[in-house]
Amino acid sequence: MGGDRERTLGAALAIGRAIGPSRIVDDPDMLARFARDESEEPAHVPAAAVIPHTASEAAACLRIAAERGVPVTPRAGGTGKSGGAVPVMGGIVLACDHMARIKEIHEGDLVAVVEPGVVLARLHEAVEDMGLFYPPDPASLDSCCMGGNVAENAGGPRAFKYGVTSHYVLRLEVATTSGAILRVGHRPVKGVAGYNLAEMLVGSEGTLGFFTEITLRLIPRPDRVSTAMALYADVSRAGQGIGAVLAAGLVPRVLEIMDRESVDTVREAGAPLPRGAGALVLAEFDGSERAVEADLEKAAEALDRAGATDVLAATGAAERGRLWKARRDLSEALRRRRAHKTADDIAVPRSRLVEALERIEMIASRHGLVGATYGHAGDGNLHVNFLWDDPDLAAAAARARAETLQLAIDLDGTISGEHGIGSVSREFLEKEIGRDVMELCRGLKRLLDPSGILNPGKIF
Repeated sequence: MGGDRERTLGAALAIGRAIGPSRIVDDPDMLARFARDESEEPAHVPAAAVIPHTASEAAACLRIAAERGVPVTPRAGGTGKSGGAVPVMGGIVLACDHMARIKEIHEGDLVAVVEPGVVLARLHEAVEDMGLFYPPDPASLDSCCMGGNVAENAGGPRAFKYGVTSHYVLRLEVATTSGAILRVGHRPVKGVAGYNLAEMLVGSEGTLGFFTEITLRLIPRPDRVSTAMALYADVSRAGQGIGAVLAAGLVPRVLEIMDRESVDTVREAGAPLPRGAGALVLAEFDGSERAVEADLEKAAEALDRAGATDVLAATGAAERGRLWKARRDLSEALRRRRAHKTADDIAVPRSRLVEALERIEMIASRHGLVGATYGHAGDGNLHVNFLWDDPDLAAAAARARAETLQLAIDLDGTISGEHGIGSVSREFLEKEIGRDVMELCRGLKRLLDPSGILNPGKIF
């Protein structure tokens, strides 16, 4: 299906006649930017791209492509790490570059209505200027777009306290391969009329439809934010520090962990950290000034009791800014440390966190790789990276990755906490969810995309 370039170009020509030729991109140099995302998936240049300005134009594109059997890969910011936006079957990329309006921010309803191409950082700034707050904060917030956030059910460090994207999506407008434009969900926070189709579409990775409008729940902006940093001799003790914070009854908005390789990387990237730390825990609190001060003190005591070699506070905006910039750039900084890298984001029950950290270190050592593990420890969500220079270690890295994903399953966890399955993890999905559930998911896919053109090669 994806190799029929002539058929794809014919479909693009028909789409151009329907919605205007200016919406079509077919120049090879311009198409190169649609060829990859931030995953390790190799680049695949599509035969054409369609950049609609309206929901009806997006729906027309999907209808014509379905009639002609041409694959379509929805694309937002292209910052995903699972290969979800890579057109692995060729065909057409359907991009939301020109659907990037913040259509409404309603203070009374605590709601924002946006198009899929809105960059997350822009939404953050707009709502916070009005004293409101949209909590999800993936590392790529300066460049990722809301359509992709919804498609991947993006999370981020603040998910421990505030949850992930699905907790804030109220209503979706979605274009389907039949050419219809559906509205699912509801604007009020509460609503139980019919099946919860909006929640089903969140995290569907572009395989069921193309989002054209997103209605989001907002909350009041917290008054103050402060961060405690605890240094440990090794990652096992840092994991115990995480447990100590939770045992103290605290609910930080962020509860992060970094191993030695990760700490060294963020320090070299400019984070205000001392040398020699074997691991790091970040516990960040927000709320009223009095509550934040009390929580910060209680967290420092818990982290110290768990064996921290030092506990520091980053209360100033500039200091916190340097720390978080380095943390958000960590994945790319690790990529620069070695010639090759794998990256996965398993999640395990919090009670199995220390066990997972210790076994991941053993996996890396056994295969002769450099391991770098960090992540949202409050959620049990660990970003596991294996690094190497020698190309002969590629097979060992593949085995280490497979063992890590199996470890997550064995610990009653999941192979992906927030990045999604995409093309890079699809071979492992059935091991987690089982054949019967896989068939159920495929049945839902056939119902909404009977021609099978939407993001083929992903998830299943």
